[in-house]
Amino acid sequence: MIQEVQPAKLLKGTITPPPDKSISHRSAMFAAISDEVSVISNYSAAADPQSTLSCIKQLGVKVDQTQDKVTVHGVGREGFRIPEKPLDCGNSGTTMRLLGGIVAGAGISCELIGDESLSSRTMKRIIDPLSALGCKIKGKNGDFAPLMVSRNDGLRGMRFPLPIASAQLKSAILLAGLFSEDSVEVIEHVLSRDHTERLLNLKSEAYGTGKIVRSSRADLIPSQNYTIPGDFSAAAFWLVAGTIHNDSSLLLKNTGLNPSRIAALNILAEMGASITTENPRMEGKEPVADLRIEPAELTAIDLNPALIPNCIDELPILMVAMCFAEGTSTVMGAEELRHKETDRLSAMAEILSLSGAVVELAKDGITIHGNKDFIPLAADFPSYHDHRMAMAAAVLATKSRKTSTVKDAECTAISYPAFWHHLKQISR
Repeated sequence: MIQEVQPAKLLKGTITPPPDKSISHRSAMFAAISDEVSVISNYSAAADPQSTLSCIKQLGVKVDQTQDKVTVHGVGREGFRIPEKPLDCGNSGTTMRLLGGIVAGAGISCELIGDESLSSRTMKRIIDPLSALGCKIKGKNGDFAPLMVSRNDGLRGMRFPLPIASAQLKSAILLAGLFSEDSVEVIEHVLSRDHTERLLNLKSEAYGTGKIVRSSRADLIPSQNYTIPGDFSAAAFWLVAGTIHNDSSLLLKNTGLNPSRIAALNILAEMGASITTENPRMEGKEPVADLRIEPAELTAIDLNPALIPNCIDELPILMVAMCFAEGTSTVMGAEELRHKETDRLSAMAEILSLSGAVVELAKDGITIHGNKDFIPLAADFPSYHDHRMAMAAAVLATKSRKTSTVKDAECTAISYPAFWHHLKQISR
């Protein structure tokens, strides 16, 4: 699908971001291995979390779904059945890595597959530590999907320092650890998103500037009864859009504000954005609020590499914001972007260059020469079949003076099925 994007003089209205994708994945998986029935409200309709539901059904878990309410009849740690066909994770790295940790820990003989994009993304980062834990898991060429899991001979305790700040890697190990009689410890030197620890009530303690998180068979797996908040990563596109459009006024309802997820909010504030928090509250274990965005003049920033793990998904749209910030911005220490659905560093460099922005690409980052009066050129933007590339290009294109197009625009359904509808709804 080729999507036309019209210039917008301003953006105005109220948007409820889609349900949080990260929490949706986890809520379904954790509910599946609970001994109780869980009722999850506002479950994501995006393709990735739906892949998770499909996989747990194949494992013998009964799932009732009515619109955005999902009821999961947990089967406990020992209740999975061996699936009759491969578990298709689609495009979802979260499904493959987290569910891979669960089935490997449980010793369920199965195969996990994914689409072409997912099959090109490294899985060695979970294969090696899970194997050290005692799991039987192999990948193509020792690195890629399909992943083959077989019955293990019992797990052993382990202390594992994370080599990179990755919530997916951390979660895969901790989830496998739920099947170990001995404690499994993950050391984070740089903190990553903490949804897994929150939703499972896992024990943790400070460790230098990071923390140690533990799991074992002794941990009770709680039911997952709550309403999933709006996805901050999806909201970030509107935070930037409302900031760079003169005379705009946007309100984002029910947005998740987990402290381990909102580095982008703080970065935008440091750049000069006008974003205020209203109606703060808790939804289950997660803080939620409404966000009001007003136009603001931005200044350039040298992004602190320590913040990158907590804004990795928001970096593409932050790069768009940097185009409209006065001065030169730098993003370094972001090589992880090259291992997402596409090489997001190269992809964003091309998208920004097509718009007329002046950028310099590095191995692990990008330099962007911004201008508060920047007017992007209209262009035919590639999406690389990557939802975040498509949405970042769309926000950029709304500031042009002529109509642009985004190719393969249907990929936004991976995380935000209503994105194009919402963009049209608020554009003036």
